[in-house]
Amino acid sequence: MDMAQQMRKARSESIRWYLLVALNVARPAGAGTPILLTVIQANHTDATEMEIRRELDYLEDRELVSIKKDTLNRWHAELTRHGVDIVEYTVEVEPGIARPAIG
Repeated sequence: MDMAQQMRKARSESIRWYLLVALNVARPAGAGTPILLTVIQANHTDATEMEIRRELDYLEDRELVSIKKDTLNRWHAELTRHGVDIVEYTVEVEPGIARPAIG
């Protein structure tokens, strides 16, 4: 894997972690992509809504978030039980999410 691929991978994994943390803070209501984009842009100033959606889609495939889309194609995400467990460090995290180590 070259340096550019490593950087893209690290960015995606970081964004996924920050999305999980943001959705944990937003519990139980969850959050829409505009709010999540604002959170992610605190660390990745050039992040886009499409990038947020791509990473949310990944997290949904892993059953860590659930996504509701309305008729105007607005996305609203919430953590699943397993997503909460990941953020609260009660279960191991599989590769693909840059969860910081404890301690």
